[in-house]
Amino acid sequence: MKLYLSSSPHQRVKRDTSQVMRLVIYAMLPAMILQIVLFGWGLVFQAGIAVLTAVLTEGGILLLRQKRVERSLADFSAVLTALLLAVSLPPTLPWWMTVIGTFSAIAIAKQLYGGLGFNMFNPAMIGYVVLLISFPVAMTMWLPPVAMMADPLTFSDTARLIFTGYTSAGFDITQIRSVSDGVTMATPLDAVKTGLAEGRTYSEALTQDIFTGAFASSAGAGWAWLSLAYLAGGLGLLALRVINWHIPVAMIASVALVPGLLHISDMDYYASPLFHLVNGSVLIGAFFIATDPVSASTTNRGRLIFGAAIGFWIVIIRTFGGYPDAVAFAVIIMNMAVPLIDYYTRPRTYGHGRKKSQAQKR
Repeated sequence: MKLYLSSSPHQRVKRDTSQVMRLVIYAMLPAMILQIVLFGWGLVFQAGIAVLTAVLTEGGILLLRQKRVERSLADFSAVLTALLLAVSLPPTLPWWMTVIGTFSAIAIAKQLYGGLGFNMFNPAMIGYVVLLISFPVAMTMWLPPVAMMADPLTFSDTARLIFTGYTSAGFDITQIRSVSDGVTMATPLDAVKTGLAEGRTYSEALTQDIFTGAFASSAGAGWAWLSLAYLAGGLGLLALRVINWHIPVAMIASVALVPGLLHISDMDYYASPLFHLVNGSVLIGAFFIATDPVSASTTNRGRLIFGAAIGFWIVIIRTFGGYPDAVAFAVIIMNMAVPLIDYYTRPRTYGHGRKKSQAQKR
């Protein structure tokens, strides 16, 4: 029998990068289908534009860098980045904005740092923030759920709106939003933030039309159901051990605890923990975005700190900042802190104790 010596690590990896990326994409698909059902065909076009742009951008830059294109594209990391960005965008966002956001995610946030494994920031969130800062009005142009619209957009009208800016009847996105049963608020987060700014209490803000069916399967206000769909996909990733539990649990606990304390201090002004959890991008952020193995913390204690801090920043920016949702900003802020977190939470080398102070040595 022949024996072979090799350097550590000696564990055999069960899944390669391509398999992990594909499993994450599969876990997203049910929620993406639900998003199409609830909010119309826009996501189909946004995902297609984003994926095509991501693949072409990554392939072109790899050619310029004289790297192997086929191997890098086959890991599906560019596709996953594109899909994460696409589900975060308004479904009827103009196509060229999606191209700009995706190009920024791949070229600047990923390839500029050296490609997969070297990027400091989450690429999809960089692409999202670039669009949010550059085109703030367009990034808030969310239509109400299909069931709340008097005349939902057809597949062809959705395509016309994305690629030309107008439907077949000559309506632009602003006109469509103004005739959608009088519902002009983009999301529940927008509605509550605007209501509080107008002097209403939190309870009064929840009486707006946009909340009439927030949890009813027949009414169609599907933000809560969409969040729960991403929660189900995230639990699937945990069950398959594709991701670790530390970041999602810490982030969700933080988003529940911080607004809980604020809500107890003033129930008329601060939103409840449940409202923060099921509206916006908290659950997709906890399971699909913050768990990015490259830009997240790598130690178990560090992951707990990383996730909890993201949750804290989400609540602070939502409550006191200028943006209704804050997952992208919170993730990017904590991406910058990862080297520091990992430095102070790295485990001790086996057989070596902590360094003694000068007083202890004496």
